[in-house]
Amino acid sequence: MSHFYFGARRFAPALVIFDKDGTLIDFNFMWRVWATELAARLEAAAGVPVTALLYETIGYDSARQVIIPGSPLAGHSMADLRRLMTQVAREAGLGELAAERAVKQSWFVPDPVALARPLTDLPRLLGELRSRNIKTAVATSDDRGSTLATLRALGIASLVNAVVTADDGLPNKPAPDMLLHLCRELGIAPARAMMMGDSLMDMEAARAAKLGLRVGVLSGVTPREQFDGHADEIVGDIGVLMQFARFSEAREL
Repeated sequence: MSHFYFGARRFAPALVIFDKDGTLIDFNFMWRVWATELAARLEAAAGVPVTALLYETIGYDSARQVIIPGSPLAGHSMADLRRLMTQVAREAGLGELAAERAVKQSWFVPDPVALARPLTDLPRLLGELRSRNIKTAVATSDDRGSTLATLRALGIASLVNAVVTADDGLPNKPAPDMLLHLCRELGIAPARAMMMGDSLMDMEAARAAKLGLRVGVLSGVTPREQFDGHADEIVGDIGVLMQFARFSEAREL
């Protein structure tokens, strides 16, 4: 049985559940590119200024070129973002039919291959976990099609044991349903599972699901101080698991 050591804390997971954007891949890069192109498309289709309102509504800070923590862009599903986009068009002065037409013309989803930048050597990390008989899963607010395409592009689709997405019919994080579904599917007690994510919604979902360990990563949208009181441990990124695994072997000898 492999143990991870987070300072003085020792935990032997049977399952590691990862968020996707901001945890496996560079969140700000993907969604910054998407938000700016989406705004340009919507403004062209609507024929009125909507960029500033769209950024404010979905949570993109164009001055700093970052996604705002806790905003819709940081954790809502694509369906929710599209609804917000329609709301923006209406608030900009378009009638209901005109707003829906403008959104239909301009809506698109991010390219999961071109915009997916891994935050660590993912095939090596997941392969190492598999060699230790630790299962892995992904719980994301993205849709299934783009999520699976991303995992294939990253070379880890065959290494992930289970995936749950926003369009699978389950309540999205921070509800515990996604995480409990993964535990049931893989036959792992929640107390033997750990969650690694870059948002407070990941941590709240893990708490509600009564997972054994909640690990906040600083590679996404949430600063360290906001994780205080929500995460059991806070790390730079998921690559530290390789270090913690090696520490485990040294201590067990």
